[in-house]
Amino acid sequence: MGRFSEDELQAVVSRYEATRAAALTERDEQLRAFHAAGWRPVDLQRVTGYSRETIRQALRPEVRRATNINRRRTSPQPPADYRPYGDRKPYVVAETLAALRGPTGGTVTLPRHLDWSGQAEYDLSRTARLATMYKVVLTEAATVEDLNTWLDADLLRQLWPTLWLPPQLRQRWEDAFPELAATRSNAA
Repeated sequence: MGRFSEDELQAVVSRYEATRAAALTERDEQLRAFHAAGWRPVDLQRVTGYSRETIRQALRPEVRRATNINRRRTSPQPPADYRPYGDRKPYVVAETLAALRGPTGGTVTLPRHLDWSGQAEYDLSRTARLATMYKVVLTEAATVEDLNTWLDADLLRQLWPTLWLPPQLRQRWEDAFPELAATRSNAA
């Protein structure tokens, strides 16, 4: 931790917090003085660049206290019926692996509905680009035809253990094709 101690670091933070609190108090007092002298909140906002909420809290300290108390009291919780995106995304799974007869060599350019990244061209002789293409097609395919057109069964089996896929997608494919799960077990 170098030449500084934890106590010194805590002292720096304490000084900063005290200075910050004093500056905020002084700022709020000055804003209230300007407001008492006839400045409208909208004018204070325009001149200072502060948000409407900041001006409101400066002019009415009880609002800031209530807001801060509520922020500490409530932690954001998702709605009761919330499901993570991966559970809602409609991943497509092939009907059979034998139907996957996509390209196995050369350079491939995926259509925009599969890859809109601007780098939709893939040199299949480069393993990293091949794996990236398979990931893109697996995650973005809208139809079984997309899978059949762009994936090859043998290459999929070969790449499967190393593909970085959403867990829900991987599970659906491995449920449909246990042989893919076996390739992961054999690779480990």
